[in-house]
Amino acid sequence: MPIYGYRCGQCQHQYEKKEGFDAPAEQACPECGGQARRLLYAPGIVFKGPGFYSTDNRKDGGGEWAEKEAKEEKPSLEGTTEVSGKT
Repeated sequence: MPIYGYRCGQCQHQYEKKEGFDAPAEQACPECGGQARRLLYAPGIVFKGPGFYSTDNRKDGGGEWAEKEAKEEKPSLEGTTEVSGKT
């Protein structure tokens, strides 16, 4: 179960409560009985640094993927003619 933070609109009392995902976003404040609203917090996980994408950490040459790509035949431009856009 997640822990949600709430703040009362009348007395500004802040508190946290362990509730289920389906808990209402507004509830009664335990201090004064006023309307307390759920607070939004920053996410608990942040992805930083290299290694999260296939383009990161390629210092070793890319491993098997780079070897496979190097072996594949690439189309040759030999025998083609250049077309200019001038008329």
